Order: sequence, then C-alpha cells, then structure tokens
Amino acid sequence: MDAWIPVTIAAAAAQTLRFVLQKWLAATGLSATGSTFARFLYSAPLASLLALAHARATAQPLPSIPPAFWAHALAGATAQILATICVVALFAHRNFAVGLTFKKTEVLMSVPAGLLILGEGVSLPGLLAILLGLAGVILLSDPPGATGPWRRRLVNRAAGLGLLSGLCFAISSVGFRGAALSLSSGDALGRALVTLASVTAIQVALMTAWLLWRDRAQIAAVLAAWRVAALVGLLSLVGSACSFTALTLQTAAYVNALGQIELVFAVAASVLVFGERIGRREVQGLAILTLSILLLVLAA
Repeated sequence: MDAWIPVTIAAAAAQTLRFVLQKWLAATGLSATGSTFARFLYSAPLASLLALAHARATAQPLPSIPPAFWAHALAGATAQILATICVVALFAHRNFAVGLTFKKTEVLMSVPAGLLILGEGVSLPGLLAILLGLAGVILLSDPPGATGPWRRRLVNRAAGLGLLSGLCFAISSVGFRGAALSLSSGDALGRALVTLASVTAIQVALMTAWLLWRDRAQIAAVLAAWRVAALVGLLSLVGSACSFTALTLQTAAYVNALGQIELVFAVAASVLVFGERIGRREVQGLAILTLSILLLVLAA
C-alpha cells in the first residue's frame, strides 16, 4: 500500500474529531472566525517545534525556501482560513448536511485546480471513482425525511457556504502541495512539516490582524477557552501534518477524494457514540462512497 493512503486516512480521522470540538466551541459563544482562529493559534507553535525536532532527529538541514514557496503558501493559507470559517458557520444551520455535500465538491474542484496551477491531472479511472464518490456524498448528505424539490433543499445559504468552502479547500490543497514541492531538499515528512509551520504562522498573523481590527473580543474568548481550543490545535496539527505529507506524496485530487472517508467516520461516530440511527439512503450513500474509495485506491 502506498504511504499516502494510510496517512490520508489518519488525517481524515483527526479532522473529524477536530470539527466535533470546533462545533462545541462555536456553541459556547465563539464566532466562526474565533473558532477558526483557535485552530491555528494553538497549532502554530507546535508545528514549528515539530519541524525543528524532525530536522534534528534526522540530521537534515532545514530546506532553503524559494520565492515560489511563499506564493503557494500564502494562497493556500488564505483559502484554508476562508474554507474553515465557512464550515464552522454551517454549524448554525439545520441543513448542515446539505451544505456538507457542497463542501465535498472540493474533491471535484481539486482536479481542474491541480491541472491549472500545477499541471497535474488524474487518470480516467481515477476521475470516474471521484464522480462515484460525489454521488455517494449526495445520497449521504441529503437530510433524512427531507421533502420538497431538490432545488429548494440545495439552493440555500448553507449550501452556498458549503460550495464556497469546497472551492477554497481545493485551492488550499493545491497551494500546499505546490509549496511543499517547491522545496528542493528533505524527505516528504520534513518538507510537509516546514510547509505546515510556515502556513500556520501566516494564518495566525493574518487572523490576529483581522481580529484586532474587527473583533478584539474574540481573541480574549479564544484564550479563555484554552482547554478545548488547545485540543483543537493539537488535532489540527496531527491532521494537517498527515494531510501535508500526503499532499507531498500524491496529487491533491486523489488525496481529497480518499479524504471523503471522514464522512464514514462521522456516521460511525453518530451511531456508536451518540446512538443515532441511519436510514436506507444513508446506507446506500456509505456503500457507494466506500466503493469509490476502494476504486480510487486501485486507480491511483
């Protein structure tokens, strides 16, 4: 099995847990921007320490950073901030599941983004597996018991936030891969950690400046919620380190497609942890999504 596969699955598991905690933070009074800031604030110093520790442990010098790195990193960092704000904002809507469907369009959007920015495409079997997975996501995300035409259920504010998050996540993935690939030395993990440390530092700087200008109270609220926020930062670090490593090893379209397994984790948590039941449509969606993931692994 190629290394990027288990690493991507680990990233999806960490991200699922992180969003659970971010949803809790949002429910305690933090805004979507504040909850997003918590993710980056507490993970940035850990990312820098981890990059330095890896370089020391492996006796590898930190790679020299070319100008192209900063262009990719800045684009990816900004896009990820916007994407995370959109996802956390979705928690305020009942129709979160419908919005999540559009958030998962990041998988499909990663294909043209990767082709236009990095000149990387996917094979025809890989594209078919991605499209099959998208069909599974649509089945899985349509709310149980929903009535009315599809247009009314999908064209709403939550769907718009989800679609925007999907586009931004796709851009961020391609940007992070471009940044990591621009580094000429170091192993895959080392380049991923240097990219992660640089990106999170950019994100903390951008969000601190924004909150100082627009909403200073959120900075104090994030610091006051440090117990949960620190766990968000730790899970963000684990998920991002795995995701960045996977993006160093494989194209963004394939990594994002396999990352859809987080929906399987989310449904499993609903059943095993919260005792919720899933209907026939959810079972069908999971089956199709699982099949698409297996086909993707074979096609990649």
